Amino acid sequence: MALEPAAHLFRPPALVLGMLGGIASGKSEVARAFAGTRGEVIEADRIAHEVLESPPLRSWIAARFGPELTAGQGVDRAALGARVFADPAARAELEARVHPQVRLAIESRIAAARARHASPIVLDIPLLLESDAAQHWTALCDALVFVDADAKVREARATARRGWPPGELARRESIQLPLDLKRARADVVIENDGDLDALSGRVAEALLTLEARRKPR
Repeated sequence: MALEPAAHLFRPPALVLGMLGGIASGKSEVARAFAGTRGEVIEADRIAHEVLESPPLRSWIAARFGPELTAGQGVDRAALGARVFADPAARAELEARVHPQVRLAIESRIAAARARHASPIVLDIPLLLESDAAQHWTALCDALVFVDADAKVREARATARRGWPPGELARRESIQLPLDLKRARADVVIENDGDLDALSGRVAEALLTLEARRKPR
C-alpha cells in the first residue's frame, strides 16, 4: 500500500514582500496586516537601531558628529537624523556603515523565519528602492507592495506622531525617489485610508493575487 506523502514536504516557500510608500503612509501598519498571525515582519529600522548602539558605531558617531550625540543612554537618533538629512555626504557615510550590517541581519532573520515556516515574510525597509543598488533588497523579495495614503493625511501623521514641523515631510521626500516611480515598481497597491476593516479585506485580496502570480523558485 502506497504511503500518503507528508503534506509539509510540499509546503510552498514563504512569500517575501517588500513594502514601498511615502513617509507616514502607514507601511508598518500594512506590513503587520500582511503578516497576520502566521507571517513575520522584519523591521529594518529596529535592526538599524541595534546596529547604531554597537560600540564601534557609537564611537564613530561621536567622532564624526560630536560626543553629545552619544552622551545619553543611547544614540540621539533624532539629532543624528537631522544632521545627515541636511548633509548628503554625511548621510552617505552613515549609510555605508549601517546598511551592510542591516542587510546581513535581515538575511539571517529571513532564514530563521523560513525555518519556522512563517509566511508571508514582510520586509519593512525605509528607502528600499533608494538603497537597492547597493544592498539588492528587491532580490530578496517575491513582490513589492506600495502603500498609498493621501498627502494631507501623511502630513498630519508626521506632525502628530513624529513631531515634525510643517513642510519637513516634503523636504525629506524631495531627496527620495518620486512616489509615482515607487508605485509603478509595485506589484500591488494598498490604499491605507485609516479604515481597518477595509484594510484587512484589501490585504487578504492582495495576498491571494500575489500567491497566484508568484513564480516558483
